[in-house]
Amino acid sequence: MGRTKLVVSKEYVVGLTDGEGCFYVNVGKSAAYKSGWRVQMHFHLKLQAVDEEVLWKVRNTLDCGNVYFQKEKRQNHTQCYRYTVSSQRDIFSKVIPFFLKYPLQTHSKQKSFTLFCRIAEMVQAKKQHTVKGIEQIRALKSKMNKRTAGLA
Repeated sequence: MGRTKLVVSKEYVVGLTDGEGCFYVNVGKSAAYKSGWRVQMHFHLKLQAVDEEVLWKVRNTLDCGNVYFQKEKRQNHTQCYRYTVSSQRDIFSKVIPFFLKYPLQTHSKQKSFTLFCRIAEMVQAKKQHTVKGIEQIRALKSKMNKRTAGLA
């Protein structure tokens, strides 16, 4: 009989994400793509090294992503671990459905998540393959991860 993977509650993942999470979209030039642009979607949580085990539990709860050591070079900053989901398939099939089912509680994080979902819909519809689509994605991205401002 295999060992049971340790998990945390769904509500704990929501609360931790409200405080320490980040929905991030990277838009960069890339000759590998026909449009000349690449859009990558990520979900991150970062905690101090002493709390690394919590990130593994979140990883097990969401059943995707991985935990990485993030070397901190700034003085007076502690070493950290980062839980990251970069697989676009996992973003679309696990992360987004999770937070649609278990909504975030803070206005700023929910706003970023809503914009993240709009960008995800555009990526799934292959809008990033056009100049207009890239412009729209960049405009939405510019409104993410802000503490203020209304929902676009």
